[in-house]
Amino acid sequence: MESQIQKIHNQLVAKEFTCTELVKEKLALLKENKYNSVNTVLEDLALEAAAKVDAKIANGEEIGLLEGIPFGIKDVYMVQGTYTSASSDLLKNYKSAYTATAIQKLLDAGAIPMAKENCDSFGHGSSSENTVFGSVKNAIDTSLVAGGSSGGSAVNVAADYTVFSIGGDTGGSIRQPAGYNKIYGLKPTYGRVSRYGLMAYASSTDTVGPLAKSIEDVAIVMNVMSGKDPKDQTTISSEEINNAIVASKPEGVKIGYFKNFIENDAIDSKVKADFLATIEKIKAAGYEVQELDFFDADTLVSTYYTLAMAETASNLSRLDGTNYGNRIEDKNLKETYMVTRSENFTEETKRRIVGGNQVLSQGFSDAIYLKGQQLRTQIEEAFEADFNKVDIILSPVTPGPVPKIGEVLSNPHAMYLSDAYTVGFSLGQLPTLTCPFGTETGIQVTGAKNKEQTILQFANFLNQVK
Repeated sequence: MESQIQKIHNQLVAKEFTCTELVKEKLALLKENKYNSVNTVLEDLALEAAAKVDAKIANGEEIGLLEGIPFGIKDVYMVQGTYTSASSDLLKNYKSAYTATAIQKLLDAGAIPMAKENCDSFGHGSSSENTVFGSVKNAIDTSLVAGGSSGGSAVNVAADYTVFSIGGDTGGSIRQPAGYNKIYGLKPTYGRVSRYGLMAYASSTDTVGPLAKSIEDVAIVMNVMSGKDPKDQTTISSEEINNAIVASKPEGVKIGYFKNFIENDAIDSKVKADFLATIEKIKAAGYEVQELDFFDADTLVSTYYTLAMAETASNLSRLDGTNYGNRIEDKNLKETYMVTRSENFTEETKRRIVGGNQVLSQGFSDAIYLKGQQLRTQIEEAFEADFNKVDIILSPVTPGPVPKIGEVLSNPHAMYLSDAYTVGFSLGQLPTLTCPFGTETGIQVTGAKNKEQTILQFANFLNQVK
């Protein structure tokens, strides 16, 4: 699909419609919304920003590529003066005092904020059902889940409610819903985009990334958001993605895939067959493809959730209703803390906090948490060795098809296992793109750190041979 950003930009410049008309059209869709994908519609902010774009065009001034482009924001990002709930009861009425760096860069570029988007509470989930605002429905089939945790963000793009959306990916939370709703979703290299103003889930794997309908739009948004930030010491410098190179055919690229990902009983037979058919098309196009060995899915999922639960237990310990959030008074301070957290966190969030405190507790931290850290180091070393052999690693996004609403929520273990093919790349802090083809839930294209341009270029080639 062509760049929607470029198309709308050209139409605004040609005065085919005004920015205010465009924004009002999107606002009407967001309010009507049959997918339950929105927590808050940012009507006043959007119309105010649109009026400024229209004034510039009327005065004959040039506008930037992102000026006037409507976008959505997962409801875990601070935007000053807006409700930022993380889809939780605890923060349902919390208003942000500042704006996240990544979002501010988009606002500075003139993009129009349309909505805070429904998601799994605090990012805890793989289906966008773990939310106090009700389940998000899949944009293609409303009986199915939207994927998580950035389900609302993926659905709004797929339904054309927004041109692009900003999700958050800790263990697959951009890539999986992108695959479920048949759009593109990028988890960038850890640190490429500032996490300042993103509510922390697992600080060592949290990443900020875009969801869009075209590879070019993913690149445009990434170029605006990327860069070092003095407010986030984990940020890194990175080269700008060149869309002309992305559009060209990749030469001399070696491809790999993990054979144990597709040679096990957990993978759905159709997902396996479709993935292998994609591999054959790549071979037929003249590319060298290698089978690679990797850690089994159980090890990856166990390692990820051990570390992620430990980090979220630590990060959410600050939320007790004392300084902000919905406080429930009880007979003393201890009881107030207990009832506030018990009543305001969802069951899945409480499960992850309890699990995290367990693995960090005396008597368990050495046996479980430290072992998880050691395994993570081994996973990172394995990736380094693999990327000395190949340039791209391909994998399915999920082992199975899109679940129906209600199936995953009642089976947390199945929900965790649905992340089997995404969490490893998160532990390795690698850039990974979901493409909306290759299998029923998409195909992942992964590269070494800071190789976003390489994976986007190869994904563009895959789009032509799919």
